Amino acid sequence: MPKKEENVWNRFSSVYDRFMKKDEAAYQDVIQRIVRELNPEDHVLEIATGTGIIALGLAHHIKCIEAIDFAPNMIEAACKKSKQSYVTNINFSVTNAYDLPYASDSFDAVIIANTLHIMPNPKKALAEIRRVLKTNGLLFAPTFIHAGSKKVAILSQLMSLTGFRTYHKWTMMSFQAFLEGNGFSIVDSSLIKASFPLAYVVAKESETL
Repeated sequence: MPKKEENVWNRFSSVYDRFMKKDEAAYQDVIQRIVRELNPEDHVLEIATGTGIIALGLAHHIKCIEAIDFAPNMIEAACKKSKQSYVTNINFSVTNAYDLPYASDSFDAVIIANTLHIMPNPKKALAEIRRVLKTNGLLFAPTFIHAGSKKVAILSQLMSLTGFRTYHKWTMMSFQAFLEGNGFSIVDSSLIKASFPLAYVVAKESETL
């Protein structure tokens, strides 16, 4: 990710949780849906964890989580929350999603929430996700979708003025097609009401690759 965008997210870390409060119900819905698909012994990777909202919500339901973000200040905030919550099975680290430092076939599930649309090169991230996922492992990719709505387009433009750039504006259908075009088969999908429409999509590596 560009250094400029890292700086934006570093600055945003101190107010991130307050900003995301408006979507708390949607995030709790996402967490509960993911919990239903995971097993207690699962080893999970969360990419772009931010301040650890999802990782902390899942921690008591699975064996362990590697939770990464490219912005050091986000990871620092997540670590503070983890200590305050006495959670010990999450390893937070500053890591680039384009170059994951994990062996192939390492994780039972990978989560990348509301991130692919703001990545300059999401294809590279998906290639790395395919590499580290175990056979039949699950990809959870809940993602804000911006296409097809004038209201959403205006909100997205306003947010871009603060430094948050949306590189990809998908509909539910085009987002699923993007995942399928990059080596995944859709297992489940639905739309969750949030500040932006939230496409909840679960996928597995395609057997045709």
